[in-house]
Amino acid sequence: MSVNDPIGDMLTRIRNAQERGKSKVAVPHSKLRENVLSVLQGEGFIRGFAVVQQGSNKAEIEVELKYFDGAPVIRELQRVSKPGRRVYASVQTLPTVFNGLGISILSTPKGVMSDADARAQNVGGEVLCTVF
Repeated sequence: MSVNDPIGDMLTRIRNAQERGKSKVAVPHSKLRENVLSVLQGEGFIRGFAVVQQGSNKAEIEVELKYFDGAPVIRELQRVSKPGRRVYASVQTLPTVFNGLGISILSTPKGVMSDADARAQNVGGEVLCTVF
């Protein structure tokens, strides 16, 4: 099966797993997905992730989801820039999510990072998703 939007697919898998109360979810491996997950882990939205080899040259990422008092830490996970409509933001127009309580994940020329890191490094880029 061909996936047109790999980031959207990963975010949907995470949302669905949290709705079911799963502790782990597996997503196909790619460098971009791994970088987005490292930002989520750095900001404290997921417990962790590990790359697992599946056969000859297939790999999966096993994501450990994080819960607090039985409720998922990630309340809202939304894809912003889609294959049909790319959304870019400069440093001055970077979106704030829930008055700074959430984060935006950006793909910049300096790598994938959160909106706070992008402001600190004075760089803009493609807004991949927002997390709260």
